[in-house]
Amino acid sequence: MGDAVPVLPVVVPLGIVVFVALVSVLLARRRFSFPRAAVAAAVAVYAAGVVANTVFPVFLHRVGGADSGTLPLVLVPFVDYEVGDAVTNVLVFLPIGVLVPLLLARPTWWRVLATAAGISLVIELTQLVTARVAGGGHVADVDDWLWNVVGAGVGFALYTLLVRLPGTDALVERFRWTPRAAVPRAR
Repeated sequence: MGDAVPVLPVVVPLGIVVFVALVSVLLARRRFSFPRAAVAAAVAVYAAGVVANTVFPVFLHRVGGADSGTLPLVLVPFVDYEVGDAVTNVLVFLPIGVLVPLLLARPTWWRVLATAAGISLVIELTQLVTARVAGGGHVADVDDWLWNVVGAGVGFALYTLLVRLPGTDALVERFRWTPRAAVPRAR
């Protein structure tokens, strides 16, 4: 379709902007290191990939034949939802459960899940808007939102297991943006 917004000219600059912004944060905080820059790169590539696969296609003109009276929104969970879709959403959001704890000073399960829920909500709302306004190819679905949050929880569980393995905590610490030793303890 010639009317579709091309993906790469949107997501590549998006990834670059995210990377530059995150590296700027590291430099401003005097926390720059190559392992932390690698986390910034992973977040940038992940963000660009998620946008490319969850928002696009977007069309310059509404696709012919689209029913303008039907809202592209599913609010009732677990109705006609396929296991494969759930597994895909879990796998797509699993990296959030690993990357977010590297960025946060005090990663907790509820902070990671709240971050994932917020990101997923933005994705679903964007899908709703693009489907409604630009004939986008996605439907906003509460099941997607739920399984995305589950995926982040699985990722955080894996992160938690990883940092508890002997020897891996020191390795993971090199990638954390706020080392545990630098985090003030609550009394």
